[in-house]
Amino acid sequence: MIYALLLLSWAACAQSDSLAVESSLPAPEPMPASVEAMWDAANTAYINNDYARAEEVYMAIEAQGERSAKLYYNLANACFKQEELGRAILYYHRALLLSPGDEDTRYNLSVAEARTKDTIDVIPEFFLTTWMRALRHAMSSNLWCGVSLVLLVAMLALVLFYLLAHRLSLRKVGFYGTLCALLLFVVATWFAAANRAEQLSEERAVVMSLSAAVKSSPDRAATDLFVLHEGTVVEVTNRLAEWCEVTIADGKKGWTESSKLEVI
Repeated sequence: MIYALLLLSWAACAQSDSLAVESSLPAPEPMPASVEAMWDAANTAYINNDYARAEEVYMAIEAQGERSAKLYYNLANACFKQEELGRAILYYHRALLLSPGDEDTRYNLSVAEARTKDTIDVIPEFFLTTWMRALRHAMSSNLWCGVSLVLLVAMLALVLFYLLAHRLSLRKVGFYGTLCALLLFVVATWFAAANRAEQLSEERAVVMSLSAAVKSSPDRAATDLFVLHEGTVVEVTNRLAEWCEVTIADGKKGWTESSKLEVI
């Protein structure tokens, strides 16, 4: 009986000690009620060098359904300041999907990628392909859609001009102007569609773990071909259960676990 009372007394003391320790811990800072207040809180935390708090609030804004280049850019900066290289590169890429012409994001991304461990030689491509991609990324898909609509209106106006003009020289202007507007309309529409497809694509991913073994087949017992490290961007070419077949910039490919990647 005395032993039981002592045991109960010891348990009560232990519980009170644990409660005292818990109460001494700082309470988590409450999340602001509105999205606008969240933005203010996150920006203030970032200015005050509280990058963990800034990341937490930016993530809460994203959870509210917010999707913007500004949000992903700020979130990437907060992750980079905490040396979360994989997450920083992931969010820089997501920011570029929404605002491909943003030079600040591209510069910060290049700085982050320079800190990755993997040095991969990129397969050279035809200069015209590189130039067309750079031109396409000069504007977002929404802006290219706007340009294509303006060109469509211009093309229809030139058709009317061609049909209604009486002088041969003016009809030639209307005809060749229509052809030029049609060509530019097709290019702008293709750019808009390509940028939109890039936004919705699940083919590019970032390695999020410190290291990821790339194997010859989707099996943990398979041969290791090479190892990728945090922040490396890969192209996902196939999926099988919890495995992904990935290809890197120099053309090498293999299988790695899906849990080690996050789709851009």
